[in-house]
Amino acid sequence: MAAHGLGDDDRRHVFHPYTSIAEQRSGDPFVVAEAEGVFVRGADGREYLDAMAGLWCVNAGYGRAEIADAMAEQARRLAYYHAFLGTVNEPGVRLATRLAGLTPPGLDHAFFCNSGSEANDTLIKLIWYYWNLREQPRKKKLLSRHGGYHGVTLGATSLSGLPAMHARFDAPLDRFLHLTKPHHYREGRADESEAEFTARLLRELEETIVREGPDTVAAFIGEPLMGAGGVIPPPDGYWAGVQEVCRRHDVLVAADEVICGFGRLGHAFGSDRYDIAPDLMTVAKGITSAYFPVSAAVVSDAVFDVLAGGSAEAGVFSHGHTTSLHPVGAAAALANLDLLEGEGLLTRAAEVGPPFLQKLRDAVGDHPLVGEVRGEGLIAGVELVADRTTRTSLPAEARTGLQLHRLLLEEGLICRALGDTLAFSPPLVIGEDELAEAVSRFARGLARLSEALD
Repeated sequence: MAAHGLGDDDRRHVFHPYTSIAEQRSGDPFVVAEAEGVFVRGADGREYLDAMAGLWCVNAGYGRAEIADAMAEQARRLAYYHAFLGTVNEPGVRLATRLAGLTPPGLDHAFFCNSGSEANDTLIKLIWYYWNLREQPRKKKLLSRHGGYHGVTLGATSLSGLPAMHARFDAPLDRFLHLTKPHHYREGRADESEAEFTARLLRELEETIVREGPDTVAAFIGEPLMGAGGVIPPPDGYWAGVQEVCRRHDVLVAADEVICGFGRLGHAFGSDRYDIAPDLMTVAKGITSAYFPVSAAVVSDAVFDVLAGGSAEAGVFSHGHTTSLHPVGAAAALANLDLLEGEGLLTRAAEVGPPFLQKLRDAVGDHPLVGEVRGEGLIAGVELVADRTTRTSLPAEARTGLQLHRLLLEEGLICRALGDTLAFSPPLVIGEDELAEAVSRFARGLARLSEALD
């Protein structure tokens, strides 16, 4: 699909993220030329229904002139200035104030970065800084989950629980501990109910804190709903239990809202959906619908009071980015939030998500290759298996999920293969007819895969 020699130049000069270098050097790239609404158009003129909103992020849809115009106007007025040494710009202050009004109560202080990875690295440093100021320098261990995804900077990679992110990168660093993925379908024992599974995970959490020593455990960090780990909604009672255990042992609770935030689950944040009251939170992606790279580590009043109280002695808070609080990014975020709130998109997933998930289940839930169809709001996953009865996984070397991904592209549908789980996370503006079309195209691709494997 390469256009105007882009394939040769791509192979020579572009180092792609999350791409096989060997495959890139032997094939042509997928060149995206333009996009509108929920569709992207390739350089060859073909149109694709983007059921992944890019990478879980184009919540307001493509081609929103309101965001582009706000960025252009701000760039003409003030294209850039830094935020060091107490310097601010008007859209940056307005964004911080706007964000404080959307986040759960008490989360009033935003430190702005450029990506979810940077926000989570900032989160890690803030947590360690906080415990040092509280004169508990041993509280440095961070608890997350196998299957969790928190980004690719060194700290965020260590926080993540995906083996491919650790292999050959000398990760994770020490201080990072990983607990069982909260996925009953895969991690539950034989004849173990979901309630029993949840109780076991909470025992594991408490036993880990006690074993390591509560005076050494700093925080528990998790996505409200796991995204890249396979689209894993938490079991009932899980987050309530996690918070109870952590509070009892004076362990901070942090919510990674990079995917779940800004309407993906039918609420402003996943924390709202699952009644999480985090001490810290990270946001990115949907804050600008990815029209500009903006993220933030958001800190509760209680945590910030400790940081402020120790400031006179600690001196300058020596952390920041050249483009923190970028005025063009802030303008993009404000315009995007106007759309998300003004068009009811923060809650729309709660209305159209359940019927979409049911359509998926009706269409492919009984297919011999499908083990589970799961999701929440406008995010869904279809897990492929070798045997539905035994839940036997497909051989990893077959890369069956990637095979289906390629067939779906031929059907004009963009999903994402997370191993052998195909993920859906469409723009929140998607219409019901387009959701139905996405299901139809997926079913056709799955039928083709089944034929190819026979």
